[in-house]
Order: sequence, then structure tokens, then C-alpha cells
Amino acid sequence: MLRMDAPPGAPRFLLLHGLEGTPRSHYVFEILSRARQRGWATDLLLFRSCAGEPNRLPRSYHSGETGDLDFVVRRLIEIEPDRPLVITGVSLGGNVLLKWLGELGEQLPRQLRGAAVVSVPFDLARSARRIDRGFSRVYQWHFLRTLRPKALEKLRRFPDLLSTDAIAAARSIYSFDHAVTAPLHGFESADDYYARSSSIHFLARIRLPTLLLSAEDDPFLPPDVLDDVRRIANINPALQVEFVKRGGHVGFIAGTVPWKPIYYAEHRCVAFLADRLQRRVVSDGVASAAGSARTPV
Repeated sequence: MLRMDAPPGAPRFLLLHGLEGTPRSHYVFEILSRARQRGWATDLLLFRSCAGEPNRLPRSYHSGETGDLDFVVRRLIEIEPDRPLVITGVSLGGNVLLKWLGELGEQLPRQLRGAAVVSVPFDLARSARRIDRGFSRVYQWHFLRTLRPKALEKLRRFPDLLSTDAIAAARSIYSFDHAVTAPLHGFESADDYYARSSSIHFLARIRLPTLLLSAEDDPFLPPDVLDDVRRIANINPALQVEFVKRGGHVGFIAGTVPWKPIYYAEHRCVAFLADRLQRRVVSDGVASAAGSARTPV
């Protein structure tokens, strides 16, 4: 984890990055900077193998692995139980965050105030099919360029863990997940992994106010996925949907001056979470005042 502290009582902001993200990813720098500008303490949860060194255990990270997030959140709260906490997840990190929120439902720690996610591949199976078509294959190639070497490095340390031929033959996210992600983490197949890890199946159970920010031209998502998410959000008041026309995948670049871009997603997530923090302060103040009014003098 990477962290930066703030004065006692200031909120803490936790960020979960996307597939093969690093501290140098552009959105990581931008969103953490905006959180720090508000005086918040910040933490970046670096998924296993994404911190510049290989994971020492056979397991790695994946879109449905919520154990590390749960551990980090509870550890942060244990260290500073009076500091409010807000969380943002980007792409794969957003899927992990939504799945975790749905798993816990109403059992979330009281310190959590809100969540925001960007460009989540809500349905992993449909996302894997979409990224294997047309221009989207450029993204697929980009991810596989680092995923395959990591898998081969793990195989050198754990020779009986995976199939060298299957890793070398993986030319799509689906085939990589079938050859590596699934067997490495106890799934029967890529299809089993997708079915059990897709956050779309957990959205209805989320009870924390959560912003879902996506673009309709996201190359990872067919339009029908966002339509399904809208239908779920319509019956779950905890979910606030913002699906804009353009933004690509973790893009959302705005502004009229080319050399001074405005990164809308980073701005919007922090603004949404700031609003949730403020609402809680106001709500607590009203409750406190009401309690005082009922107290006999």
C-alpha cells in the first residue's frame, strides 16, 4: 500500500486501481491529488504483483478477490476508528469494490461514508467477449503484454502450478483467464470465474451510497450491460448511475484547451464522496441537536 496521512479527524480516501495498474497510472496520480487537495488522508491499495515485485505466494489478484480489500479496510479502521472512510475503485478495482459492498450489504463498518467506481466491467463474460473484437483488441494486447510474463515468472517459481503451453497460447483475456486466473484461484474455468466474480450480481445488495460512472462508448462494455445496470439501480436507491455518452475506458477527458485537460472522472468521484461526507456531518449534527432538545434541563 501507498499512503499519505492528514490531520486527525480528516477523512481517509482509499483507491483501488484497475487491471495491471501501478502508482504511475495517470488516473491514480490525478485522483489521489484531488483527494489530497481536500485535506484527506490517502491510501492506494496495490494489488498483488502490481507493486513492482512478484507476489511471493502462488495466488495473484483478480476481479472477484475481495479478501485483500476487506483486510485493508478493517486494518485502517482498527488503526484510526474515528476517521471516516470513502473508497473509489477503477475498472477491475471498481468490480472488486462493488462485489465487496454487495457481499457485506448492511454489515458494512460504520466508518464508511460512500463509494464511487469508474468504468467497471460489470459483467466479466460479456466484457471479455467485447474486448476481443475490433479496436478493443488494442486494450487486450496491452494487458496481455504484462500478464503473460508475470504468469511465466510464477510458473518458474511454482513449476507444477500452471501449463506453460496454455500461457504461451493465450491470445485473449478469456483464454488467459481460462489458463491462468481460473486454475490459480480455484475456479473450474474462465466461465466459472466470470459467473462468480461479476459485480452485476451483487449490485442489488449494496446499501452504501455509491456512484457508478461509466461511458456508453467504453470499449470494454456492450451497451446492453449498462442497460442491465440501469434497471438494477432503478430499484436500489443506494446506487447513483451516471452513464455519459463519451469517455471511453477510464478516459473522460474534458476541457477546451488541449494542453490543460480536465479529468472529469477523477473530479466527479472526489466531489461525490465529499458530498457524502458533508451530508453525514449535517445528518449527525441534526441528530445530535434533536437528542439535546429531548434532554430535560
